[in-house]
Amino acid sequence: MLVSSNKFFLVMIIFAMTFVLVGCGQDQPKQQQVSATKVKTIKVLKTDAPISYKYSGEVIGKGEVRVQSKIAGKIVEKYIRGGQSVTVGQALYKIDSRQYDAAILQAQAQLAKAQTNLNNALTELDRNERLFDAGAISEQVLTNQRANCNALRADVAANEAMLIKAQEDLVDTVVYAPMSGRLSIDDIPVGTYVNPGSTTLVTIGAVDPIFVQFSISESEYLKFANAEERSTQRNNSVRPEITLTLADGKIYPYDGRFAEVDRSLTSGTGSLTLRTLFDNPDNLLKPGMFANISITGLNIPNAILVPERAIQQLLGDTFVLVANAENKSEVKTVKLGEKIGSYYVITEGLKGDEMIIVEGLSKLRDNIAINPTEVTAADMGFSLESSTKLFDADK
Repeated sequence: MLVSSNKFFLVMIIFAMTFVLVGCGQDQPKQQQVSATKVKTIKVLKTDAPISYKYSGEVIGKGEVRVQSKIAGKIVEKYIRGGQSVTVGQALYKIDSRQYDAAILQAQAQLAKAQTNLNNALTELDRNERLFDAGAISEQVLTNQRANCNALRADVAANEAMLIKAQEDLVDTVVYAPMSGRLSIDDIPVGTYVNPGSTTLVTIGAVDPIFVQFSISESEYLKFANAEERSTQRNNSVRPEITLTLADGKIYPYDGRFAEVDRSLTSGTGSLTLRTLFDNPDNLLKPGMFANISITGLNIPNAILVPERAIQQLLGDTFVLVANAENKSEVKTVKLGEKIGSYYVITEGLKGDEMIIVEGLSKLRDNIAINPTEVTAADMGFSLESSTKLFDADK
């Protein structure tokens, strides 16, 4: 009975060991059967990358003048209407000239009187000089007469100046356009009494050409400056192309050009104000309009470009997964620059000859066996077109 029990116990141990061995034997093939992760890879694009920038801008008149009269008086005639175009020297208003006509007559009379007094004094001086030579009068009498003549000469000069002033006032009764441009609709009506230097008759603004003003960051300004320097060093005439998109989505038919740059950055925001100049022969652009500025034609030489879909971010770090020579995934920490179409410029972290994993990323981490299939930009629909600056690595 004891022997039977021992045999049974031994059979049970052998059976258990067999089960364990069989189980271990099944686990081993499972580990060996784990296949490499299938991924799609694309070679890093290294080329001169075209970049563009977009800004919201405001249309501003190239010059604006508040027209004011030099004399006081009531407006009696008006030769213009608000909103019309005028040329420099064109008559705008007529001020009542009656008092200035009278002032001229008065100045002429006073000048004539002063001139007569001077002529009489000069005749008397000539007689006194002969009498003095004959010893008939003292030297003091002659000296006094000479002084009187000098005073009367000054009186004549003063009256001449008064006449010139009266004549100028009469001319100023007609107010002329100081510049060519378009009038605002703030023109005052006939009958208004105006004061010199304080009453604005109308406002004139130059509209052709016209400014579009916008602001850029410090880093963007430096990139523009560097592009300009590179263009100069290469002795070429390549310059940024500046286009304007109107509020209705249409492209303005004339290209712009850089005209003015503020002398300093705005305190607090760190932005720099620029003005571009656009021809406006049809007066389509009006001061105060809002428009979008696009600046293209700039290049980043030998830029390293990686598709946007390959870029991952975690805990403030930006990285891509690379297929290395051992067909394993490898994490590369990178620093991003401009976004250009489907790509980002990589400013740090890559050499430019890597194979970037663009599909199958959700199953990967560092040092995972992969089965890569190389694809092209056309296969994936990647393009450098429609570039827009969406990411500023300097901020």
